[in-house]
Amino acid sequence: MKQLKIITTGGTIDKMYFDDLSEYQIGKPVIGELLQSFHVGFDFEVVPLLKKDSIYINDDDRDLIRKVIEKSDETHFLITHGTDTMVDTAKYLQGIEGKTIVMTGALTPARFNSTDAIFNIGCAVSAVQTQPPGIWVIMSGLVWDPMKVRKNRKANRFEEA
Repeated sequence: MKQLKIITTGGTIDKMYFDDLSEYQIGKPVIGELLQSFHVGFDFEVVPLLKKDSIYINDDDRDLIRKVIEKSDETHFLITHGTDTMVDTAKYLQGIEGKTIVMTGALTPARFNSTDAIFNIGCAVSAVQTQPPGIWVIMSGLVWDPMKVRKNRKANRFEEA
């Protein structure tokens, strides 16, 4: 992998909560700062494409993500995305040739002390370097084919569909 292109779309991973009523804003993407603080051994570029909770991501947004990937010279992509519609977006991105694309997010914001964001990002960085071209969902410590995974909201994790 010569360079990793990271596309951020918002979602819980970048949420900032302001009060007990759960009012939030999608903040600046945290992934670039995290990777810099970990002194990763690869080059990366962060493209903050959207700032949306994934329940508001639509096919126009998915088409924009697809076009950015298809027009890019890079072959390795990491997309941070909200977990509620991550699988829908992954399915929409199926069929992009010659690119390894991994999607990850968080069930709790990266700014929280007990977040899964850092673990998921680490898993996604490993997966993007080792998986063959295609689209992959990286959540709950596993690499998923988007056609075989779903979010279990009650258990608050991803599982086989």
